[in-house]
Amino acid sequence: MQAYLAAALLATAAALAPAPPAPHAAAPARSPQGLENKYWAWRGQAIRYQATAPAAPTGQKALLVHGLFVNADHWRKTLQALSEAGVTAYAIDLLGCGWSSKPHPTSDEAKALSGEKGRDELDPVDTFQNIELGTASGKLRTVSFVDKRHPVDGSCYNFYTWAEQLCDFTDQVIGGDCALICNSIGTISSLQACLDKPELFTGLLTVSPNFRELHTAEASPLAMPLVKTVQRLLRERGQGLFDALANANTVKNILKEPYAVKDAVTDELVEVLLTPLLTAGAADVVFDTLSYSAGPPPEDQLGRLPGDLPVWVCYGGSDPWTPPKRVDALRRFDAVEEVRAFSEVGHCPHDEAPERVNPFVLEFLARLRE
Repeated sequence: MQAYLAAALLATAAALAPAPPAPHAAAPARSPQGLENKYWAWRGQAIRYQATAPAAPTGQKALLVHGLFVNADHWRKTLQALSEAGVTAYAIDLLGCGWSSKPHPTSDEAKALSGEKGRDELDPVDTFQNIELGTASGKLRTVSFVDKRHPVDGSCYNFYTWAEQLCDFTDQVIGGDCALICNSIGTISSLQACLDKPELFTGLLTVSPNFRELHTAEASPLAMPLVKTVQRLLRERGQGLFDALANANTVKNILKEPYAVKDAVTDELVEVLLTPLLTAGAADVVFDTLSYSAGPPPEDQLGRLPGDLPVWVCYGGSDPWTPPKRVDALRRFDAVEEVRAFSEVGHCPHDEAPERVNPFVLEFLARLRE
């Protein structure tokens, strides 16, 4: 909370002076590992993705979904391991992230894309009612209501939009019969995709599921008015702050908080994550997403998931953002077959300790072949 208050003050101060124009960057033709950056036309938007071409394909397919403010390149170490194992793997940039299109959150273009819009007739209720969620101690609690919709009217940056993107990509590009592998907040979009069209997916593996501490179900009711005020200030006046923070040294220091393996915070990692954030419209998406304290909680989604869709979970034992006991308690759901912790690893085990996590991913994929 203190960090958000400081950010609000900085944003207000930065807004008093004219902000420099946001720098522009051109998308590279290939990833650092040599995979081609491809583009898929989705509802009038350009969506960047990468795909492996195994020398000896097994026929198994997987779609990798990134977390908050990162992109497909965050999976570069996993993609290589999957390709060597014969898996045809895809990593995608969600709308507004990485090198994908970034329509302004309040534009007519964004409103037309929003996945919330298409669900209004089927489910007009604005809240989830009486849902059971976990706690950091691993116990359960019942929340009377949870905001379902994005506070910015019509914004397309919500889990329903991203879920529809994942479903359409799996159907149109991959051809279905696909495993989902996701990290952090990408878990919620992936779970929603499985709820929307379970017939497209064979199973889901989540790396460090995120429970969203600024969600209305997680933050203190007394704190939420202050949180929402700060979120509004960042949306309206945050560009100057964003420009001040969007540099390699700052990003490297920020990454060292969730990364327990500090040596994994390399110049390459900083470059592949920062460069797309320097494109036009990125700051608007960042602050709009930070304002999204609503949407489906992952535990509620797991409770509604089809029982025949296997779910595996792993997390870092030194993750400052994901409470271990709360993750362990996910075993209570019928769909969750495996929960595994990796000691001395932070919020991004797939990037911090790929030599330990990649075998777990391959074990999961072998389970799906049974």
